[in-house]
Amino acid sequence: MASLTARAPTDPSGSRYRAGHLLLPPSLLSLSRVGFAVCFPWAAASPAAALSVLALAALSDVLDGWVARRYGMVTATGALLDGLTDKVFVFAVVLTLLVEQRLSLSALALLGVRELGELPLLVWLALLHARHSAGAEHPKANLLGKAATVMQFVTVGAVLSGSTRIGAWLAGTAALGFLAAVSYWRRWLSFRP
Repeated sequence: MASLTARAPTDPSGSRYRAGHLLLPPSLLSLSRVGFAVCFPWAAASPAAALSVLALAALSDVLDGWVARRYGMVTATGALLDGLTDKVFVFAVVLTLLVEQRLSLSALALLGVRELGELPLLVWLALLHARHSAGAEHPKANLLGKAATVMQFVTVGAVLSGSTRIGAWLAGTAALGFLAAVSYWRRWLSFRP
């Protein structure tokens, strides 16, 4: 439910992965999604509680990027952490819904099209972080990625609420997820610092 957001470093030290950047407020907001991922299976018993955890995770996803940009704390570590914690949260949500038989394997695949498409890119970026030279501009999250994230949250909300139109929500989520993953791959493969 999340996008792969590589953000432009605002200072020369922000372009390299550093453990100290994990303690910056945007990184701590991203890390909060791990806590929400741990809570979700217990919250899933109550639609209101599950929707609350989902909303808090979505809020943390919006706030981490906003705080990073607003206060000049954009780092390569934060960008990578944002994507990873998004994947952890998504995994917890879909695994819970799968175990509780609220989602079938095919529905799970449709919901996770973007994550499945972006995960190899995220690993590739982590392994090849040397490509990000000091002070280089990095491609930012795009509209398709943000729309896919919103659609995933809405679809999971529909599942939790017992909507009768889950098939339509899943199809829309898969289509946007596919377009977002292709878009990120195209942008990163054509990116020249």
